[in-house]
Amino acid sequence: MERARLEPDHRWALIALGSIGIVTVAWWALALWPVPGDPEWLTRARAVCFDTGSDGMPAVSGWILLIGQPIGMLLFLLVVWPKPVFGGLGALASQRSGRLALVGAAAVLVAGMFGVSLRVGQASARAAPARLADLVPAADVPRLDRPAAELGLVNQRGEVVALADLAGSPAIVTFAFGHCADICPMVVSGARLAREQALEANAAAAIPLVVVTLDPWRDTPARLDELAVRWDLGSGDQLLSGSVEEVEAVLDAWNVARQRDPLSGDIAHPALVYLLDGGGTIAFATVAAGPGTLAELIDRL
Repeated sequence: MERARLEPDHRWALIALGSIGIVTVAWWALALWPVPGDPEWLTRARAVCFDTGSDGMPAVSGWILLIGQPIGMLLFLLVVWPKPVFGGLGALASQRSGRLALVGAAAVLVAGMFGVSLRVGQASARAAPARLADLVPAADVPRLDRPAAELGLVNQRGEVVALADLAGSPAIVTFAFGHCADICPMVVSGARLAREQALEANAAAAIPLVVVTLDPWRDTPARLDELAVRWDLGSGDQLLSGSVEEVEAVLDAWNVARQRDPLSGDIAHPALVYLLDGGGTIAFATVAAGPGTLAELIDRL
């Protein structure tokens, strides 16, 4: 490839373009970068600049600012200085060091988008329990004492988990999938909160939360580790998947009602939670129960 000459106006255009990128990164970091302890000055700055709420996420006006400001600056630059901008980018692309710089900028952009999606997912999962209501009193949930079905699926650490691995202590078993944006984060976070409410910290760690994917097409074993982090699962918790046939067989055995849209891949399903005793028996089954109800049922175990 013939190297294009980098003219002075090209340099100034690239400096302006880079400045927009730096300002954008700084703006997004101020809004979303997790800081241990949440200093008061940072909380105040986020509330003023982005109308950030208690869940740590900007309000609609904040998102408009974060997205609209860099787009507006970029469009302004392209309108008033189009030839130097495109000429400078072309000159960079003709040089090896320039191509490396462009690839690096693209990598930073992709990493930033992934980080934002992860941050939003974690915030949604933390906020979800507040939206769960204890509509069914624990006293009205009958004890089933029904044998639990086998699992035999792979967890986020690549280990095959059998029902026998849960023996010796109570366990929570529920069903969700990674592309679910509403009910699944509620169910998983609600189960975690119920465990925390029911028992002291040292005992709660002995009660594993088992989440079986409803979407083996996309929640493959290779993706489970990232999904477990997004749902804030503990070291003793299990997120299970496998081949489509294996997972579908397990879901059938556990009587999980579901319907998959073949076009979007989305899955309609109830917020089903099973509570197992230490002997591999289903003690309780609930649908759409809040963390308070689940906590009382765990205490009854």
